[in-house]
Amino acid sequence: MQNGKVEICGVNTATLRLLSEEEKNALLRRIAAGDRAARQEFIEGNLRLVLSVIQRFIGRGEMVDDLFQVGCIGLIKAVDHNYLSYNVKFSTYAVPMIVGELRRHMRDYGPVRVSRSLRDTAYRALAVKERLTGELGREPRVEEIAKELELKKEDVVLAMDAILDPISLFEPIYSEGGDTVYVMDQVADPVSCEQNWVEELMIKESIEKLSPREKKILSLRFFAGRTQVEVAKEVGISQAQVSRLEKGAIRRIKENL
Repeated sequence: MQNGKVEICGVNTATLRLLSEEEKNALLRRIAAGDRAARQEFIEGNLRLVLSVIQRFIGRGEMVDDLFQVGCIGLIKAVDHNYLSYNVKFSTYAVPMIVGELRRHMRDYGPVRVSRSLRDTAYRALAVKERLTGELGREPRVEEIAKELELKKEDVVLAMDAILDPISLFEPIYSEGGDTVYVMDQVADPVSCEQNWVEELMIKESIEKLSPREKKILSLRFFAGRTQVEVAKEVGISQAQVSRLEKGAIRRIKENL
């Protein structure tokens, strides 16, 4: 820090530009048309996003400059990864990519390297620990966690000790405009992948665009298991109207996907 300025990689973070949503959309349209200058301006206008994310990784033995550079790589990948096709807010899509890049760096170049399988076991154990804590009303014993994972107690202890700085799965990594990304959002799942995660976000955002009546109809039909006739009586419209609104809502969700 010099004269009240905080510099990272030679960049004065106090002067970083913050783009408005209108500016972002205008730049994204230019980027889609192949404008390289717009791409550079968009990246520079989102460096504050990188600064927000790397805060979670500071204090693990890595230089802040190195973390910032790695985070910028994740940002650039998000910009170049055809983000527009996912129809979600840029920060919602970019944060997981920045976090993923930082984690790969920490795993591959950190002072203590932990195998991927051991790290995955540790995160699975954390997930089970969080769940059992809620179910039991207390912190579970190692034996209980091991039983859930069908592993030896010693293997669970080894995995938990191997990861640096164990944290709650509900600790926020980044938040903007009410959209919060938690640690649990980043835990690997053997039956999931990045594409599934993005599609889930897209479905949620598509549902939010529906009218209150359409949301209620879909909720009653697919979550409460009601028939169209039952829904019609509750909503106060005809069965034919329920069918039309239901089909229209599903069609718009599919179009967004």
